[in-house]
Amino acid sequence: MKTSVKIAGLMLGLPLLASAAQFDVREFKLDNGLKVLVKEDHRRVVVSQVWYKVGSSYEHDGITGISHMLEHMMFKGTDQHPAGEFSRIISANGGRENAFTGDDYTAYFQSLEKSRLEVSFELEADRMRHLKLDQGEFAKEREVVLEERRMRTDDQPRAKTSEQFMAMAFSNGPYKNPVIGWPEDIKGYQLGDLQNWYGLWYAPNNATVVVVGDVQPEAVFALAQKHFGGLAPSQLPELKARTEMDQAGLRRMTVKRPAKLPFLVMGYKVPVLKGAAEEWEPYALEVLSGILDGGNGARLASRLVRGKQIAAETGVGYDLYSRLPTLFTLEAVPVQGRTTAELEKALRDEIRQLQDKPVAEEEMARVKAQVVAHKVYEQDSGFYQAMQLGMLETVGLGWPKAEEYLNKVKAVTAEQVQAVARKYLVEDRLSIAYLDPLPIADNKSVSETLPEGGHVR
Repeated sequence: MKTSVKIAGLMLGLPLLASAAQFDVREFKLDNGLKVLVKEDHRRVVVSQVWYKVGSSYEHDGITGISHMLEHMMFKGTDQHPAGEFSRIISANGGRENAFTGDDYTAYFQSLEKSRLEVSFELEADRMRHLKLDQGEFAKEREVVLEERRMRTDDQPRAKTSEQFMAMAFSNGPYKNPVIGWPEDIKGYQLGDLQNWYGLWYAPNNATVVVVGDVQPEAVFALAQKHFGGLAPSQLPELKARTEMDQAGLRRMTVKRPAKLPFLVMGYKVPVLKGAAEEWEPYALEVLSGILDGGNGARLASRLVRGKQIAAETGVGYDLYSRLPTLFTLEAVPVQGRTTAELEKALRDEIRQLQDKPVAEEEMARVKAQVVAHKVYEQDSGFYQAMQLGMLETVGLGWPKAEEYLNKVKAVTAEQVQAVARKYLVEDRLSIAYLDPLPIADNKSVSETLPEGGHVR
């Protein structure tokens, strides 16, 4: 998941709307290690999510994408609920359900009328430990995943470029591998690979249940005890360090694919909140991303899109909540008649200006207002509230970090923004990929949308 600010023109007074009640979360823990987080939100719909501490960054060579493949297979049934029954039961109860896999987690969710929460718990508890992995269903679903990969990556030139870019930018860190997996690894999956991965990671002591809605925390805990309490914990493996080696200079590549437009992606290696030597640095990078890409008034939109008219679109990505150090990325498409080389120069000029001169007080205030307002308005979504809690808990930061965000962002100074730009947005930490368009065959449809940040069943 990438964090970028997209809301403009909002006022600084808004964070007062998000008082302490915003983070009124109750935490419970079952004897088998399952953590349960409950947040009251007095709307009739209840959101229930189960988060597992496993994603593509946990995988090793040869089985890349196995977490995503297992996510698909989790809908293929148990002895108690055969294939297709999970979705049918949720639908019959007026709910919606799906799942997603990321670098650092796999999560399953349902949105239901509040009286139907027990339906979700009963189904999720059943497949947490009793999934039935059938060879026939596995063979069919492997083809589904290969087709998903073709549609979302191989047939999308920007997504393919971004995938190749990540594989170049990281030498030995696990973020070099795509969440969906490399094609040859997917083709080589065996049913035993899925069984081993499921047995290793899908256990109550490796999961967090998050519930947001019009519920009573003690009642939710009682339901969790009833349905999950009898599940046996696992002996979880000790994670080995996956530390990316130091980069020794600029990395650059060109990807040639049939495409309508050229595309540029740049990424600097940067710290994240987990493991940061200086906690203020990730928050300063968060504000820096807003300065460059915080709506229509931000620097990239106002200067490169409307001002110099060199870029047709721009974007910045940074996730301070990643489990491991990540990239601060800039993506852009040049306007017709301009080149990606010109665009790269323009983007690097914008970075240089941040390094040379502190951001003016007025601009800092505007950007902070947008960052804060974005977070405040995200609280209108019960799904997002649950996702924020689940993600923080699963990557190892702990859900209370959500409560610190607004004050930490507001405390960032212009000097700190300049400091992180000087320290991290430098050539020795930089990787660059160009998409060089090849002619498109008359019968071939090519999507030009920016790549998605995850894979959904």
